[in-house]
Amino acid sequence: MEIYIKIFEVIFPVFFVISIGYYLGKKNPKFDTNFITNFAGNIGTPAMIFYTVTTTGITLNIFISYLIYAIIMIAGFAVIGLILLYFLKKDLSMELPPLILPNTGNMGVPICLFAYGTQGLGVASAVASVIILFHFTLGVFLAKKKFSLDILVKSPPVYAIIISVFFLYFGIKTPIFLENTTFLLTYATIFLVLMALGVALTRFKFSLKNSVIMSLCRVLLGPIIAFAIIYYFKLSGLAAGVLLIQSAMPSAILNYLVGSMYSPKRIVDNIASTIVVSTLMSFITIPIVVFFALKYFN
Repeated sequence: MEIYIKIFEVIFPVFFVISIGYYLGKKNPKFDTNFITNFAGNIGTPAMIFYTVTTTGITLNIFISYLIYAIIMIAGFAVIGLILLYFLKKDLSMELPPLILPNTGNMGVPICLFAYGTQGLGVASAVASVIILFHFTLGVFLAKKKFSLDILVKSPPVYAIIISVFFLYFGIKTPIFLENTTFLLTYATIFLVLMALGVALTRFKFSLKNSVIMSLCRVLLGPIIAFAIIYYFKLSGLAAGVLLIQSAMPSAILNYLVGSMYSPKRIVDNIASTIVVSTLMSFITIPIVVFFALKYFN
């Protein structure tokens, strides 16, 4: 019974805040989330990366290890995704991002925080940092079929990753004023992006027929790939649990943002469909994954 109470404690805050956003989006279809998007992208996410990487006790070795695990995870998704897209006769480039880039930031980070505390937050952010980096590199390349260094150079999260690694490498202790500031920005960002996710779910138009298979692939095969990584690298405890939870996340909303900037509307609608359906499916699959994570990797 205790583990079910723990799962409820982990899942309820996340889904409750998402439901607030959904309610606000339904009540006011013109609810403007541009501020949240700009704040999260330019200030909140960089602050979250810095705070969670430099103040939660993870080392440079742990950070690098999870960079490697995340890259392997993405590679596994990519292989399966390409095969699936080929058989579904879909665009092998533009429609791949929602399969390989999960929502490790908006949903994964807070769930890992509530499941494993601040240490879980730090490890989860190491994974989320890689995914964010891939959104603005690989994601853009796949969406426009052309690499753009300019977007990478202008991306604040990229600089936050570089600065965080610099602090870890030289063992620099984060000044208290900077720790407190990024702490406030981190938790404000978590709340705002979850609420924005709820608002976004009221606006996406989706086709159930075209997205169920891809969504199932996203939320079911993710944990299987994670189990393979956990088994191969002999991970246990928090290290395994966080990786399992992060790999089970639905498709990230950033896929829609990047796709809407560089891909045709038909492709963007398909991406939106996968995001919506996989997110709805995750309301069922995530509690199951969290159950296994807390039961076997605690």
